[in-house]
Amino acid sequence: MNLQLLVSVMDADAHELVEKMNIATDAIIVNQCDTYGYEEFCHRGRQIRFFSMKERGVGLSRNHALLRADQEISLFSDEDIVYQDGYEEKVCTAFQEHPEADMILFNFQVNEERRTYHNTAWKQVHRYNCGRYPTFCFAIRTERMHQINVTYSLLFGGGARYSNGEDSLFIRECIRRGLKVYTSPAVIGTEEGRPSTWFRGYTEKFFYDRGVLYHYLYGKVAVPMAIQFLIRHKNLMCQEIPLGKAYQLMQKGMKSQSRKHRKS
Repeated sequence: MNLQLLVSVMDADAHELVEKMNIATDAIIVNQCDTYGYEEFCHRGRQIRFFSMKERGVGLSRNHALLRADQEISLFSDEDIVYQDGYEEKVCTAFQEHPEADMILFNFQVNEERRTYHNTAWKQVHRYNCGRYPTFCFAIRTERMHQINVTYSLLFGGGARYSNGEDSLFIRECIRRGLKVYTSPAVIGTEEGRPSTWFRGYTEKFFYDRGVLYHYLYGKVAVPMAIQFLIRHKNLMCQEIPLGKAYQLMQKGMKSQSRKHRKS
C-alpha cells in the first residue's frame, strides 16, 4: 500500500518545498503561479510531479491533483504542513487495520487559535458533524474517490467567489455518496500556519459568505445551524458587527441561493 500527497501551493519552488514539508512519499503538487509548466523528479526515492498553472482557486488546484492521483491512498495537503518522519506508515497502517474506512481524518499539531478539531478516538463522522475538518487532514482510498466522482467546489475557498468552506462541502458530499469516514487519533504532522488568502476579519462579507455556505452544507436546517454557530462564537466574531446584524447577513446569504434555485 502506497501513499501519495496531493498538495496545493502558490508560487512555490518544487525542490525547496519537498524539503521544507519533509515529504517522503510520492506527491502531486499543483502550483498556482504566473506560468504553465511541468517538472518531474525523484526525491528520497519517490516520484514528485510538479504542475504549474495560471488558474486561481484552491478547489481547482485540488481537483487537478485528484484527477491525476494514481496511488492506493491519497492525502491532501497544503504548503504550510510539515510531516513527521514515518507519516506514510501511520496512514497506511490505519487503512490496513480498518478496511471499512474509505476516508480517514488524521490529527496535526496546530496553534490553539487555529484549532477546529482534535481526534481523541477512532469514530465515524456523519453529515451533522463533518463541518470542522480542514482538507489537509483528509486521507482517502483513491479508487473509491474516483468511483463516486466527487470533486471540490469551485465557488468556495481561496481564490473563489465565496470565502471558504470547500473542505466541508467536499466531506459532506463524500458521506452523502456513501463513503465511510472515520477519525484517527494519530498525529502525522504540524501546521506551521501562514497568512490567510481569504480571511480579512469578521466582516459583512464573512457572514454573508457563511450564510451561502450553510445553505449548501445544511439545507433545511441551515437557519438553526447558523443561530447555533453565531451564539457559540459571538464573543470572538461579533465584536464589530453585532450578533443580530451578523444573523441578518447570514440570512441574506442563505436567501440569495434559495432565490436562485426557485428561478431555475
